[in-house]
Amino acid sequence: MSLVADRLSRIKPSPTLAVTAKVNELKAAGRDIIGLGAGEPDFDTPDFVKDGAIAAIKAGQTKYTNVDGTNELKDAIIAKFKRDNDLDYARDQISVGTGGKQVLYNALMASVNPGDEVIIPAPYWVSYPDMVLLAEGTPVVVECTKEHGFKLQPEALAAAITPKTKWIILNSPSNPTGAAYTRAEMKAITDVLMKHPHVYVMSDDIYEPITYDGFEFCTPAQVEPGLYERTLTCNGVSKAYAMTGWRIGYAGGPKALIKAMAKIQSQSTSNPSSISQAAAVAALNGDQSFLIERNAAFKGRRDLVVEMLNEADGLECLMPEGAFYVYPSCAGTIGKIAPDGKVIDSDEDFVTYLLESEGVACVQGAAFGLSPYFRISYATSEEALTEACGRIQKACAALSGAAKAA
Repeated sequence: MSLVADRLSRIKPSPTLAVTAKVNELKAAGRDIIGLGAGEPDFDTPDFVKDGAIAAIKAGQTKYTNVDGTNELKDAIIAKFKRDNDLDYARDQISVGTGGKQVLYNALMASVNPGDEVIIPAPYWVSYPDMVLLAEGTPVVVECTKEHGFKLQPEALAAAITPKTKWIILNSPSNPTGAAYTRAEMKAITDVLMKHPHVYVMSDDIYEPITYDGFEFCTPAQVEPGLYERTLTCNGVSKAYAMTGWRIGYAGGPKALIKAMAKIQSQSTSNPSSISQAAAVAALNGDQSFLIERNAAFKGRRDLVVEMLNEADGLECLMPEGAFYVYPSCAGTIGKIAPDGKVIDSDEDFVTYLLESEGVACVQGAAFGLSPYFRISYATSEEALTEACGRIQKACAALSGAAKAA
């Protein structure tokens, strides 16, 4: 009898975390590696957020809290939803978890029955399908092509809905593509969902404040109030506030679901760190103007990376609306031959070639459900990005032969 549960055979370890671990291993061995795999801002947590945490420590706020968040943090989240999204929630409609990932996981574990289907537009964040599988649900992946800006089309959504559909997971701006839905595009999606009252909406808005070129963010329940009772609006402080290590995510949604999520959390982690919760209060209630400067820096990096990648032989990169990722096609390299004689047969071969030949670490598109692409995180310095993209151009130029016809 195996010690390891059968359910683990359904899932795989996170590919993005695997890339980060590989980068650290190679750096420790003395290799000159530029890691573009981690979805983590290189900026520091703002001082006013740190000050909130320090004050909480000094005030002795180091004990257990309510399982799914302090009243102070729930109130700050309620204010944020009202201020930014015009959504009204009460405390018993708010869940706070140990990172945005736990909030999503709790929601799926609390609501999905064996055989329930969850629609996941691809490219997707790597954890969505595996969390659905752990909850004994069935991921229904709907490909969103480059021709449509990697965005789900209403007709494709309508075709994917069945009587077994429980959820659709929407992520805007997206990890891994940076694609974000305009209000008109979101309304077209919500119009379809209004015709199917048995389908719930999980909106992962973790990259909400990170948008460019005047893009106006919107979330499903904001665009279509008729979906309010069927929507779990998820967010967190990790990305915008550079608080990945603090581990605070949150959501607003139906009371019954929020209560069920608290039940799951009560038997797993219990409450998130009391200190991290105090820091999140400071983040949400504090001056948000620092985001303008950081977004300007991200935009400069985005523009640099897109331009340099589009100058590389065999690559094609769209301009994303938000987040800090690009998702270039490497279709023009498939079938070509590396200097060591290996044939590039897939996006995984391509990113392996980049790492081995030029010391640039990216994540293959297969991990996100759409090939042949790869993801680059530009949440690092312009100097490192310039060097990395130059190495990518060099690696592409070194390939020989003709690419396979698409």
